[in-house]
Amino acid sequence: MRVAAQRFEAYLYVLPLVALLLFVFGYPLVRIFEFSFKMVRGIDGPWIGFRNYELILSQGLFWESVLHNLQLLLAIPAMVLISLIVSIMLYERVAGWRLYRVIVFVPFILAVPIIAVVMKRMFQFSGPVNEVLRWLSLDFMALDWIGSPDVALWTVMVLIIWRESALGIILFLARLLSLDEATIEASKIDGASWWQRAFHIIVPQMRGVIEFYVIVSVITLLSAVFAYVYIVGGGRGGPGTATMVIELYIFNALIRTSLPGIASAASVLLFLVAVALMYPLFRARRRVAAEERGP
Repeated sequence: MRVAAQRFEAYLYVLPLVALLLFVFGYPLVRIFEFSFKMVRGIDGPWIGFRNYELILSQGLFWESVLHNLQLLLAIPAMVLISLIVSIMLYERVAGWRLYRVIVFVPFILAVPIIAVVMKRMFQFSGPVNEVLRWLSLDFMALDWIGSPDVALWTVMVLIIWRESALGIILFLARLLSLDEATIEASKIDGASWWQRAFHIIVPQMRGVIEFYVIVSVITLLSAVFAYVYIVGGGRGGPGTATMVIELYIFNALIRTSLPGIASAASVLLFLVAVALMYPLFRARRRVAAEERGP
């Protein structure tokens, strides 16, 4: 009885925080689901069933936004490869590794709007990137990185790769520091090259954390790129709709066209996709924890 009472007492301690979280996050979530089935004008409106969802799914702009989010997923292989190579180099303590560790962590510490503003200045047609290319007599590569509809989304992708790879480096380096160094040292003695050690010894032992990072990156690129495209695209997904993504589509529906029902329906769809990705995320996290505990 005493054990049961102590367990019940522990729940009482966390009850106020749970109630606060339910109020802060749970109530808005319920209201969003409710608004997605209404024609909201002001603070409420009549029930219209699935009409908002039908309107969204029939809009070309919505599907274009979805396509842009899917295109951004192409950044994930580059993020994984960069993170692996840099983390292994830091793990092997190349000359100046302490300085390099600070440099690669800085992008992830800085706020996205700060980075996006700086990068937008750098990639302007008359910005430093094009000036360097012209100085190197590579004028054909001096593109309108921000103003061209054909290039703008890829410029955003470069920015995302540069910043989000820092998280991968942090995760991979943490996993590397928990590995048994005896196997790696033995491979060095046997004459294994750097690439052989990396892809035949180190990477197989990091499968769980790589899966975890990939799933986190998928969720990020589907539902957490608003700040990037808002600043680079001038707040409207420009030029034209070249950098329009789902989050910006929701923002425009709510703020610019005052259609809370449409914005809520799109938010619900995005939320359901994110929830669907949570299961493999937790599976990957359990695998990482099991690997860190060892056999």
